[in-house]
Amino acid sequence: MSPRAALISLASALLLAACSGKPPAPQAETKPARVATPWDDMKKDEQRAKDVQKTVDQQAAEQRKQLEAAEQ
Repeated sequence: MSPRAALISLASALLLAACSGKPPAPQAETKPARVATPWDDMKKDEQRAKDVQKTVDQQAAEQRKQLEAAEQ
């Protein structure tokens, strides 16, 4: 068998194997690693500010209730 014929036979065999109709083996789905962005720190600061505002609003509501109770 000539080298050219052997190469053609090998290529044909590989093509047939690649097109065998078998579904590929399922791969485990992995979530891509999260890449840090420049906005991450700003989002953290924004959440921290919202938490502080919530605390301030709660304390103001408590003070208002105490003042109203003291006035009566």
